Amino acid sequence: MSASPTVSTAPASMYGGAFWERMWRSAGIQSAGLFIVAAFLYGPQPHVGASSGDLAAFYVGDRARILIAAFVSGFATLNLLWFAAAIRAALAEAGKDGWGSAATASSAAFCALFLLFVTVVAALAYSIAGAGDAALASGLNDFAWACFVLTSFPRAMLIMAGSFGLWRASLISNATFVVCVAGVVLVLFGGSTWMSDGFWAPDGVFSRVISPAIGLVWVVLVSAFLVRRPASGTGW
Repeated sequence: MSASPTVSTAPASMYGGAFWERMWRSAGIQSAGLFIVAAFLYGPQPHVGASSGDLAAFYVGDRARILIAAFVSGFATLNLLWFAAAIRAALAEAGKDGWGSAATASSAAFCALFLLFVTVVAALAYSIAGAGDAALASGLNDFAWACFVLTSFPRAMLIMAGSFGLWRASLISNATFVVCVAGVVLVLFGGSTWMSDGFWAPDGVFSRVISPAIGLVWVVLVSAFLVRRPASGTGW
């Protein structure tokens, strides 16, 4: 006589659709945390038009720290993509998948542009800055700043798509929506920071600190909002 095998269904139920939905809804908080860690590891990037000495001190002197920050940034972008997918799933359940698709597209565009920025600075730290070509290093450093400024547009679109979708689905109040729209406008203005120096320069306070901070706050708040909502798991 042979005993029939017993198949446990606990893991399947434990790691079902609701589990993955809650996990990716919280990915926005994880992403923001990783972006902050990467920023602290990376440190203050040399300004536009920095001297060859400043470039070498940063990219060569802090080589290991910059490459670790690039690694952490990769994980941050992955979590942001999953967070955008969670927004799309939530909006699809509410019948607003058009806004969800826009959130997915904008997050992909942002991550592609941001990873280009990370690739440039990682390449500078890995070998280019230490090769002795000061003109090339300076040009790539300025190019990296330009890439960072241009991330303002997909960042603004992500905030807009998520906020409009949640509002149209009656999941957030009118007052919250107005605050989100103000955030969209401010982040969008980050794409105009082309002054030669000062507050409104590519390496100025608004582009480097204020605009990214607005985006991170929005991601954390929306992620926390989605985590608190019941998870159906139908999209996962």
